[in-house]
Amino acid sequence: MVATEFAGGKHESYDNAGVDLEIGMDIEPQLPPVAFVPPEQPDTYGSLVSVMPSDPPTGFQNYKTESCWSTTLQVSVPFFIAGIGTIGAGLMLGMVSQWEVFKEVSELFILVPALLGLKGNLDMCLASRLSTQVNIGNMVSAKDIWSQILGNVALVQVQSIIAAFIVAIFAVCIGIVMNGSFEWKHGLLLAAAGIITATSSCFFLDFVMIAVIMISHKLRVNPDNIATPLAASFGDVVSITVLANVAKFLFKYHDSLLYVTPGVLVGYLLLLPLWIFIVIKQKHTKHVLTTGWTPVLSALFISGLGGLVLGSVATLFPGFVVFQPIINGIGGNLVSVQTSRISTFLHKTVHLGELPSYATKLIISPIAVLFHGTPQAKIARILLFMAIPGHLIFAYVADYIFNGQSTVSVIFMATYLFVSVLQVAILLYCAHILVHFVWRRKIDPDSSTIPYLTALGDLLGSGILALAFLFLRSIHRDYTPVEL
Repeated sequence: MVATEFAGGKHESYDNAGVDLEIGMDIEPQLPPVAFVPPEQPDTYGSLVSVMPSDPPTGFQNYKTESCWSTTLQVSVPFFIAGIGTIGAGLMLGMVSQWEVFKEVSELFILVPALLGLKGNLDMCLASRLSTQVNIGNMVSAKDIWSQILGNVALVQVQSIIAAFIVAIFAVCIGIVMNGSFEWKHGLLLAAAGIITATSSCFFLDFVMIAVIMISHKLRVNPDNIATPLAASFGDVVSITVLANVAKFLFKYHDSLLYVTPGVLVGYLLLLPLWIFIVIKQKHTKHVLTTGWTPVLSALFISGLGGLVLGSVATLFPGFVVFQPIINGIGGNLVSVQTSRISTFLHKTVHLGELPSYATKLIISPIAVLFHGTPQAKIARILLFMAIPGHLIFAYVADYIFNGQSTVSVIFMATYLFVSVLQVAILLYCAHILVHFVWRRKIDPDSSTIPYLTALGDLLGSGILALAFLFLRSIHRDYTPVEL
């Protein structure tokens, strides 16, 4: 333990494990100024093209931190607004799960979590990228703003078309394994419905996110606190609604109008080169077109496993589909905020590839990450404690709306609250490790970490929620919704 001079006085600094030993202190010691030497060329991943700030990193001593009250207020408002979206997504999924198309094409249940995860990943990555660019001063002139917007919107369209098609193939393969049969018409329906849902919802939400980010910046509100939670869940209800209605339409006419579904796929295939051309013309996004696929596709696979859980337990536990989007949505909201904030912190304080002193060891105590010991621990505490009233309110409201009366018991709510807060804690801890890991490898966290974390949240949320329902059944305290 050593005494180190801080901006606010003399304090005891970190021990060898990277944990701050003085209670109540979450600030980083001053570091000597480092000369800023721009690299002669981008690194292997090309990420310096888009993440390099217009000014050199300021160092910890000049990094402006927000008060707990300011951060809580900025995060809580969009968090609870987005929570309305998670409630709506759960209620909508509970309703459409009784439609004929969902009963006949059971692979749609596998498609839902992966598709929602894909939409959330792409939109949250866009929100995180643009929030960082705004915070580091790369979106000042009108030319820079339009270049960033055009390139990022086109990039999301390319990713959504290709990834949605891959998701559909994954759902079909799982359906073959589970059902032992395959119908080409169902496979084409899954592909067409998935692509239409992903591209249309992403296109609409991208412009909503852009407006939120620009307005937040003008009002001197940190867009990291607002844009990513809205992107995480605001469009879930829209995506489920679009997917269900498109699938219903295609299922209704897939025998009489055989050309509709293949025509949709051909149309999007013809649009793909145009979007690719736009992306490669923008310096801020062209590198992501070649380096940003690994996290997106890996996240699709992880989310697909969550879809397996949903498809397996949706009929086993009535009401599971009401709470599954809520636990996954809230977890994704909160971890996306923390991820975006850590990324911005690193962009503004150290060079890409360098780690601050508290992160010299990536694997540190969860107490240090979540409560006290790193500069982001304060935000982790806020987000973790915000999950408790959020889950209580959203679960109760969703149950009341779905059933027309309150049916949740005390033991159900206690069990649900335990697993949901556990999920958030695990995600926040993983976010700390993953963001610093990719930063050390000179990879932009804004485009690479959120897909993994939200997909992990989908799988983890669905899995532990299923375990919670199994536990409740084992003690004969099942959740029993009113039959509508």
